[in-house]
Amino acid sequence: MSIELISMVTFLLFITGILMIDLVLVGRKVHIISTKEAVVWSIVWISLGLSFYFVLFYFGHLLHGITDEKKLLDIVALYNPYLEFKTNSFELMLKEYRAAQAINYLSGYFIEKTLSIDNIFVMMMILTGFSVPQKDYKLILFWGIFGAIILRFVFIFAGVAIIHRFEWVLFLFGGFLLFQGLKLLFEKEKQSKNPKDSKVVKWISGHINLTTEYGQDNFWLRENGKLVFTPLFLVLIMIEFSDLIFAFDSIPAIFAVSRDPYIVFFSNVFAILGLRSLFFLLANLVNKFRFLKPGIAMLLVFVGVKLLLHKNLKALGFQPEYSLYFIAAVLVISILLSLIFPKKEIPAN
Repeated sequence: MSIELISMVTFLLFITGILMIDLVLVGRKVHIISTKEAVVWSIVWISLGLSFYFVLFYFGHLLHGITDEKKLLDIVALYNPYLEFKTNSFELMLKEYRAAQAINYLSGYFIEKTLSIDNIFVMMMILTGFSVPQKDYKLILFWGIFGAIILRFVFIFAGVAIIHRFEWVLFLFGGFLLFQGLKLLFEKEKQSKNPKDSKVVKWISGHINLTTEYGQDNFWLRENGKLVFTPLFLVLIMIEFSDLIFAFDSIPAIFAVSRDPYIVFFSNVFAILGLRSLFFLLANLVNKFRFLKPGIAMLLVFVGVKLLLHKNLKALGFQPEYSLYFIAAVLVISILLSLIFPKKEIPAN
């Protein structure tokens, strides 16, 4: 078994173990998540996500089993063609490589974390639109995130394979993200539609047996010997579908940071893992951060331009940490502007 495969299996077992502890021990009883619990778990997930930076900084070369200079140069040419070494010493080159991997991971993590804030609003719209009891939010979001991890795994490794075979796909990704960013930046505020009116919901409702009651916190049950699905199942499908839509933005965006499937996958997973706790913290506050939307638009424009210019980045002297600086600056400025210039409340008649 290769070191790469062992690394991935170990990581997946670690993540699965944490999720199972969260579901079986912490969440063994269906309940409404308190602010205190949301804060604690947000700290846990964010700490894990940030700590992984140090894992890559000190042991990142083990992901691809790099043991000599030839293997190092092959991996860099394959996954990080923008990296230019400043030394000829293998040990120092390895240190530079690990540092670049760690920075790329952190940049990708913050991109995914920022883009996920928009996803929180959509999740809230789905849960409230279907009148899901608050005690069931935790269950829905757990399985929704678990499914999202599987979807991202498939998308990311398939995407990397496509990019290595057809590099021109990066230009398509860049153009798409640039368009999405400009569209988000200039589009007018539109009224949210009821998710129950979605074509996806209508199609699913016409092809499976659905109950009208949420039942005993189950996705399906048996009535008169017949398998029927509860509204929770429909909500779960909509959560997964919304993540699928967001993946079309987030996954191409992170390819602007790194082409290494492990870095892309790890940053996605750690950002997604904290999404549920972040949901309970920000669900009622997301509308107050009025400048996050243009901030997200600027990030999409940035990564779109970066992908379009990917062949010229090395000649332009672009360094991995520049992406991190830009992402951090956009995020901080968006939050500060939202706090300094809050959205005016419309007085009730």
